[in-house]
Amino acid sequence: MNNDKLFLSVIVLLTTMQIGCGKNDEGREIPNWLEQGALVVDVRTPQEFAVEHYPGAINIPINDLHSHLGELGPKQGKIILYCQSGGRSARAKTILKEEGFTEVRDAGGIRNLFSVASQK
Repeated sequence: MNNDKLFLSVIVLLTTMQIGCGKNDEGREIPNWLEQGALVVDVRTPQEFAVEHYPGAINIPINDLHSHLGELGPKQGKIILYCQSGGRSARAKTILKEEGFTEVRDAGGIRNLFSVASQK
């Protein structure tokens, strides 16, 4: 019986990991979007942005996003979001989708963006 529980636990863990990585499907588009000139938006604080940011990215902190929607261009324009670890960029994506932006991708954390971008 314990082996069955262990096996089931492993299956659940692996399935959860696959689902959690599902947003990486967006990552497959990101290198192409970068080549096409997508707007890259860092939703971290200005202090975090000053320490390190993706080349060409603009900084609009998540708490200021609503008041800076006009800086994002047309609602059909391609936008790539990132933050430190993925939480704020996921929230930003939800906000932009609610505001009618249609082409938004969440790169997650800054390390992930650098990694995905290098896979051109």
